[in-house]
Amino acid sequence: MNGRQLDRRVTIERATMIDDGFGQVESWAPLVTTWASKRDVSDAERIRAGSVSAEITTRFRLRWRSVIATVTPKDRLVHEGRVYNIFSVKEIGRREGVEITGAARAE
Repeated sequence: MNGRQLDRRVTIERATMIDDGFGQVESWAPLVTTWASKRDVSDAERIRAGSVSAEITTRFRLRWRSVIATVTPKDRLVHEGRVYNIFSVKEIGRREGVEITGAARAE
C-alpha cells in the first residue's frame, strides 16, 4: 500500500455495554485511530414512509494491523464526524491492508 494515499484520519469504534445505573446500555468506544484512503462508491436517495433519506457508500483502505484484522460489520467507522456503518471487511493481499466498505447518512 502506498503511504501517500493514506491521507484521512479515521477511528474504528466497537460497541460495548455499560451500566448507567439503571441497567445495561450500548455505548461506542474507540478501538483504533489510524490513517486510511477514502473513495466514495455511490450515493442513494430513498423515500420511506413519506420522508427522504440519502446514503453514501464509501470504501476505506487501511494498513493491515492485528487490531484492524478484528474489525467486523458489528463495528463502525468514524471520519470527520460522519458515522459509517460497516457492511464489508476484506483483506488486501497477504496482510498488506484491509478494505472496509460502509454506508453513512448524507446530511
